[in-house]
Amino acid sequence: MELARVLGTVVATVKTDSLEGRKLLVIQPLDSDLNKRGKPTVAIDSVGAGKGEVVFWCRGREASFPFLPSEVPSDCTIVGIVDSVFLDQG
Repeated sequence: MELARVLGTVVATVKTDSLEGRKLLVIQPLDSDLNKRGKPTVAIDSVGAGKGEVVFWCRGREASFPFLPSEVPSDCTIVGIVDSVFLDQG
């Protein structure tokens, strides 16, 4: 899993049936110091995240696991909302 910040939403009026009712969000991956890393990407929200929140996300085959037993074609899914981050500066 990795960290990202939610930048906003994506609206898709035409999509596969298995994505109906699923929220799509634009996320910005973050490094260990919570700075921007890489390019923004689109993720399916499985936890009710909102704009500005820091979230956990995953890619690959595991990205579809939160929706089991439904088969959702996801390669990027938000799987948690971060309450706080503590970095050991030692």
